Amino acid sequence: MKLLIGLGNPGAKYAQNRHNIGFMAMDRIADDHGFSPWRAKFQGQISEGRIGPDKVALLKPETFMNLSGQSVGEAMRYLKLTPADLIVFHDEIDLAPGKVRLKTGGGHAGHNGLRSIHAHIGPDYDRVRLGVGHPGHKDAVPGYVLHDFAKADLDWLDDEMRGISDGIAHLVTGDGARFLNAIALRTAPPRSSTSTPKAAKAPAPEPDPAPDTRSAMARLMDKFR
Repeated sequence: MKLLIGLGNPGAKYAQNRHNIGFMAMDRIADDHGFSPWRAKFQGQISEGRIGPDKVALLKPETFMNLSGQSVGEAMRYLKLTPADLIVFHDEIDLAPGKVRLKTGGGHAGHNGLRSIHAHIGPDYDRVRLGVGHPGHKDAVPGYVLHDFAKADLDWLDDEMRGISDGIAHLVTGDGARFLNAIALRTAPPRSSTSTPKAAKAPAPEPDPAPDTRSAMARLMDKFR
């Protein structure tokens, strides 16, 4: 069994925040793959289903971001899982918007949700790092991640969520490369190999020279000048 965890803050006030991109990913997976309705459990909301032959649970902690580890630790212990069975989806300011990277273990890089999870279960779990961009100065980070995505972000965000849903079966079975490829096919679709290149414009024809109306004798004399 795999436990997929999306990080965010509960409530309508935070629903479209950059910090809630992990919640958004869980909602998309649940909707697209026919998971059970969300229900309150483990200090959060949980939904269960199957992706291919694998049993999968989705968790959205409702402890607020800074205490995410309380919910994650409780769910992991109740379901008799290990950190290796967990995949955490979270916002990543050190990646450009729309970029997605995978990571196993390592530090929390100052992310308060990961910091809390580290404190409760240790660092040895998988992460899906969902780039949201950086405001440019570390003092601006809290306000930046707690603001809604800009309208200009909504197209790539929808493509990314679709790609995550498309490739989630690969991630669950440990094929990270194919998971990332599924996202790339949505966010940066390749050009069709059967498309016909545009023909180069033909140069404009030069205008016909004006007719020579001189007499034959005048033209002959001009040749010997």
